[in-house]
Amino acid sequence: MKAISRKAAVIVTIVIVALLVLGTQAKADGTTTEATYKAKCAMCHGPDGKGETPAGKAMKVKDFGSTEVQKLTDTEFADAITKGKEKMPAVKGLTPDQVKDLVAYVRSLGKKK
Repeated sequence: MKAISRKAAVIVTIVIVALLVLGTQAKADGTTTEATYKAKCAMCHGPDGKGETPAGKAMKVKDFGSTEVQKLTDTEFADAITKGKEKMPAVKGLTPDQVKDLVAYVRSLGKKK
């Protein structure tokens, strides 16, 4: 009986770990981050990060793929998001993890050419 209980505990542990990993992968796929980007950034920066929107052109936002933008550190990116930069207002209401994920998402847009 103990062997079965031990096996059951191992199986339950494996299932829990698998669910945690799958949950992390679902977050890492950018679905929630993409929605945040669309809601808070795409109006000016565009869905592709090139800044080719009416607002982006008027404010002369930089293409996320530009060398100038890509050379920013993650901290500089995060500061621009949370504190604003030049004409860009601060984005309010994001957790530190959301900001970190948004920085990674913006970087990924800059690498898509």
